[in-house]
Amino acid sequence: MESSQKGFIPVMLTPFLSNGNIDYPALTQLTEIYLQAGSTGLFANCLSSEMFELSDAERIEAIKHVIKVVDGAVPVVATGTFGGPITQQADFVKKVYDTGTEAVIAITSLLAEEQEADEVFNERVFDLLKQTDDIPLGFYECPVPYKRVLTPNQLRNFVATERVIYHKDTCLDINQIKEKLALTADHAFGLYDAYIVHAVESLKAGSSGLSCIQGNYFPELIVWLCDHFNDENMKEEVQIVQQFLIDNMDVMHNVYPIVSKYFLQKRGLNISTFTRRKVGDFSPKVVKEVENLYNDYTSLRSNLNINVFI
Repeated sequence: MESSQKGFIPVMLTPFLSNGNIDYPALTQLTEIYLQAGSTGLFANCLSSEMFELSDAERIEAIKHVIKVVDGAVPVVATGTFGGPITQQADFVKKVYDTGTEAVIAITSLLAEEQEADEVFNERVFDLLKQTDDIPLGFYECPVPYKRVLTPNQLRNFVATERVIYHKDTCLDINQIKEKLALTADHAFGLYDAYIVHAVESLKAGSSGLSCIQGNYFPELIVWLCDHFNDENMKEEVQIVQQFLIDNMDVMHNVYPIVSKYFLQKRGLNISTFTRRKVGDFSPKVVKEVENLYNDYTSLRSNLNINVFI
């Protein structure tokens, strides 16, 4: 997913009805919101989507629904590996690709156990590549079931196959980001940073864009940052946005994704706060923090003249 323009790829939520079934009308509206905000792609069936709590059938159906709503406007990537033998993972990668995704994402922590060496992981990656024909792949350093971060040299070797076109990076280390970018610069490949704390620095270093949970609160703000991070005339505003995102990190991660669904309710989306994941207590204190975030964002958005659709 290489592009000269810095882009934002939201890690999509899955809306649920109060009975726990997927709320497809809300998923339609949410997808449209991401698009209207200016997202350059979508990451469906990810951790924010509660992918581990979905059945295989639900995963495929949700991906198909997103792709139908998008209707070719932007590329969609989606997770396709959920553990087990590589042959089993390769079979599901093919099913996900058949939905119309641009690339299928492999979860790094599901290709090897935490105690297994990088050499074992590398062998399985190349085996997965071999068993999935010419399907474009990507990686996601998902923190569940544990976080396995690719080294810059590992990423270089995988990207050199010309099969790996996307990487959602969660290393949290800007120097490692810079090294990964330097080693993959000559390939049709995009690194999207998940760590909003160094978003501006990462974009300036050459990352293709951002793929962060903050987009499930205010996607248009992340798009604005991708558009203006290097604008000398808006240097002060860019710093204000970066600091706003840093200051509210804890609020946005606490009891997630319930908090983001509540925030979207405040914005006007008809979405329940139901989640299949056990994420903690959505207490009155947490509610108040999210409401304060909403008020602060409304003020910031107004100051920046950012248009929103809900």
